[in-house]
Order: sequence, then C-alpha cells, then structure tokens
Amino acid sequence: MERYKNLGGDSGVVAYELGKDSITVEFNDGSLYLYTYQSAGSNNIEQMKGLAVTGRGLNTFINKNVRKKYASKLR
Repeated sequence: MERYKNLGGDSGVVAYELGKDSITVEFNDGSLYLYTYQSAGSNNIEQMKGLAVTGRGLNTFINKNVRKKYASKLR
C-alpha cells in the first residue's frame, strides 16, 4: 500500500493500492475497500487512481460518487 499524501490535510483516506482495473483504499478507521471497474465503472476508477497519486480529493470523490459501489470490504 502507498501512503496517501493528504495534501488537503483532512482526508479520511490513509493509503491506497492501484491495480490494473481496481483501487484498494484504506480509511483512517482501519477499513479497507476494493473498488473495481465492474463495481464502480472504469471512468470512476481511473479518476480515483489519479486523485490517489496526486494526494488530494480522493475521499471527497468517493463520498460523492462511489461510496457504496465497492466490490468488497476487505476489513
């Protein structure tokens, strides 16, 4: 997992891992979610990947666009 830069300073995201067609996101409460092309759509996943690498806006994007569209809750 890569540490999320959290450039905004108030993100609920702490880490992420990019896959070919997925992103796994760890939140500050310890929960871990897998989002895939199939569950959230390829455009959303690619947007999430970009935000993750940039380190800003990922938590907001998740809350507004893909909150319940995860493939599985891993923890």
